[in-house]
Amino acid sequence: MVRDSEATRARLLAAARKEFAEHGIAGARVDRIAAESGSNKAQIYHYFGSKDNLFNAVVSGIVAQIVEDTPIDVADLPGYAERLARGCDEQPDVMRLVTWSRLERGDKLQVQAVLESNKEKIARIEQAQADGLIPVRYPAGVLLALILQISALWSGMSVELAAVVGDLGPAARASFVRDAVSVLVASKPVRSALAGKAELSE
Repeated sequence: MVRDSEATRARLLAAARKEFAEHGIAGARVDRIAAESGSNKAQIYHYFGSKDNLFNAVVSGIVAQIVEDTPIDVADLPGYAERLARGCDEQPDVMRLVTWSRLERGDKLQVQAVLESNKEKIARIEQAQADGLIPVRYPAGVLLALILQISALWSGMSVELAAVVGDLGPAARASFVRDAVSVLVASKPVRSALAGKAELSE
């Protein structure tokens, strides 16, 4: 009985993830989720209470999976960012869900799992900075934000910008992310080639 309950819940979450990614929170339809999962609307409300709670459960599940598959590595933040970038390429629906949440919910805190995950990452970075493993050029929260945004750069890029940047391929995109984060966490600020040339011309 417990296994049947867990299987039903898993099917509902998988169907909801697909529906929310495609239609957003307001546009998602509970009847379509029920049909896709081979369940019914009554079971959705039984397990999750509301469509909003179902969306939160979908996002919480994704966060838990990302944390398990791609845990933060404060000893190798460029490598961590590269793995996140590859994950964004492999699961484009994650960025769509994040975008829908931001558009429809604004600045309201909704998914506690996301908040707690970010707090834990910041604490790990702060400790690594205190231990001298990571430069303190950026506050821990800012550094995490930069890493996460750079990792999601390609999946969140507008089609107009992507059209002129060109199709680099997953390996190249991940490599650029790794390089960019390497600069962020370099022990000394990296001067641009242009700055060096300007000094030589003076």
